[in-house]
Amino acid sequence: MSTMLARRSLARVAAVAQPPAFGAARNMATLREIELRLKSVRNIEKITKSMKMIASTKLAKAQRAMEAGKKYGEANKEVFAHVPSDKPTPNKLFVVISSDKGLCGGIHSSVSKATRKALAGAEDSPFVGLPANDAAVDSTSPIIVIGDKSKSQLLRTVGANFQLTFNQIGRDIPTFADAAAVADLVIQSGIKYDSVVLVYNKFLTQISYESAITEVKGEEALKESNAFKVYENEDDATKDLAEFSLANAIYAALVEGHACEQSARRTAMENASKNAGEMIGSLQMQYNRGRQAAITNELVDIITGASAL
Repeated sequence: MSTMLARRSLARVAAVAQPPAFGAARNMATLREIELRLKSVRNIEKITKSMKMIASTKLAKAQRAMEAGKKYGEANKEVFAHVPSDKPTPNKLFVVISSDKGLCGGIHSSVSKATRKALAGAEDSPFVGLPANDAAVDSTSPIIVIGDKSKSQLLRTVGANFQLTFNQIGRDIPTFADAAAVADLVIQSGIKYDSVVLVYNKFLTQISYESAITEVKGEEALKESNAFKVYENEDDATKDLAEFSLANAIYAALVEGHACEQSARRTAMENASKNAGEMIGSLQMQYNRGRQAAITNELVDIITGASAL
């Protein structure tokens, strides 16, 4: 009789204890998954914080280079401000300036969007507000892209307009030699143009930027300028001036775009670190709750088994 009662008691204990044991196993699997995800997010947070520190250091150097490089662009603007061209420039060559690196927000999308708007003749195009001769843009205008990021974005919509593409420029702070090499290849390419339109990112503050354009007159446009004819320059001098002004403008746009890229990357990594921190807090709370529930289930099993015995 006593043996039969013992067997019934053990059967009741096994029947009561089995479902919580299955739930505990499921909770342990979930806790393990949360623990692995926590580890992964913490590693990502370390990487983003390191990248933010690196971007902050590079931004300081890029800003110093930008201040020095902008003087080249200001000199260009000063020259062309006093030499207005009397010849329309319908044939425009677009030079889109970006880079090969990502993880910097929408820095590349801004110049790609500005280029598409200009070619489509949109009302909010960067050419709005310019004189009529300068505002006229042909949708089939040739395009030269510096940087793989904007290249991949523009290739889907205006790939037929591509003439040249460059990469590996701006891996470090751009130099005048880089700009001169680009200008030389543009001139030697044989592309017919009256002016070169540079589309780049303009540095506003350390946390903001905007897409901008700079138009550089070509050799023929300079020759047709009545103000420029006063100096009675030789053809070679005019050609050299056009080439040098193009290299100056490209260099100024490259260094300013590089500073915008570093600023955007620092902001992006700061936001990523903040989001990772919030995710770690949420996962840690979820892990603590799951662990507490698992411990509670184990205590219930022990108490239930002891009561049944």
